[in-house]
Amino acid sequence: MSDTTTVSFRTDRKVKEEAKALYESMGMDLSTAINVFLRQSIRDNGMPFKITREPAESIAARRQADAHEGRSFTSSEDLMKDLMHA
Repeated sequence: MSDTTTVSFRTDRKVKEEAKALYESMGMDLSTAINVFLRQSIRDNGMPFKITREPAESIAARRQADAHEGRSFTSSEDLMKDLMHA
């Protein structure tokens, strides 16, 4: 007798297909990914990530910073001048 059970839930078709493609690119199927999520939730005693509504500007700024894009300055004076004219 198996210790596994079936869980059924509804989601948008597009969400399912995008998630499936994402997890397949990581070497796992959707069932494995959902099990990872559930196990991590149990370990964290809650959601395994912080749920927030982050402004689009913050997301774009973080991506830009992570990619080391944007302007750089050689002095704080030049930075302040740029900020004052933004």
